[in-house]
Amino acid sequence: MKQQTVADLSLLAVTFVWGATFVVVQNAISFLQPLSFNAVRFGLAGLLLLGWMAIMSRPLLRNWSWRAVGAGAWMGLWLFAGYAFQTVGLLYTTSSKAGFITGLSVVLVPLFSFVLGKEKPTVNATVGAVLAAFGLYWLTGGAELSFNRGDLFVFLCAISFAMHIIVTGRYSSRYSTQVLTMVQIFTVALLCFLFAFLLEDASQMWNVAVLRRPEVWGALTVTSLLATTAAFLIQTAVQKHTTPAHVALIFAMEPVFAALTAYLWAGERLSPSAWLGGFAILAGMVLAELPSVRLWGKRWRAKRNISS
Repeated sequence: MKQQTVADLSLLAVTFVWGATFVVVQNAISFLQPLSFNAVRFGLAGLLLLGWMAIMSRPLLRNWSWRAVGAGAWMGLWLFAGYAFQTVGLLYTTSSKAGFITGLSVVLVPLFSFVLGKEKPTVNATVGAVLAAFGLYWLTGGAELSFNRGDLFVFLCAISFAMHIIVTGRYSSRYSTQVLTMVQIFTVALLCFLFAFLLEDASQMWNVAVLRRPEVWGALTVTSLLATTAAFLIQTAVQKHTTPAHVALIFAMEPVFAALTAYLWAGERLSPSAWLGGFAILAGMVLAELPSVRLWGKRWRAKRNISS
């Protein structure tokens, strides 16, 4: 199996975890505010990763360098910005519009990759990204096209997540996976703690009664172990074998998995447009995996020359 196929399947598994945990996170943040929740989540994830490294006897100092630390911090800054802008944006806009605008990173990634790295996307990747964007619009119930300040914050969130994908692809092949993951997770945790104290009632982070609620500790356990430690380790390790455009398309499946999880576990009904949107996103992802149109043309001409 090709390395890119393994990488894409691994990232799809990560996306499934993110989508499947959306319901439990949504329940948890009704008791613990978003930045406070992510501060504890990423803090626990960093400690879990540090403990795992100690148990596996893999000293970080062997692959440690200030450039690696800087790269990991840069990745963590973009990741934190995505979460922070989304949290603020949700105060002023609807969840459906936020979901659609956040998903626009699927279009922004190939655009930024071309502008910043001169990586020209294939025809299939471009068409797949546009199809996935329409799918996100249908999946979120056809969000209104009006624009407010909340939408601006969420659009900044989409830019941040797109940049996180791009910088992860740039640095994942240069530096240690463990170092990059460790630094970016602790960077997000530190920034979340800081802004939680500035913008939220951060005392809830130390409230034992809140942390002992099943909705909170269950969500923290699942997200810190699977959706953070394992997920970002896998993304950092395998993204070097695929393209940022592919990653963005795969991550567009997160709201699809979230909707299916809500349908199966929480009994939420999916509208016909939601089903159509899910199929459109899936079709866009599959289309991007197929050989490009230009390649098909070469194969067709080659067969024609042989037959003649």
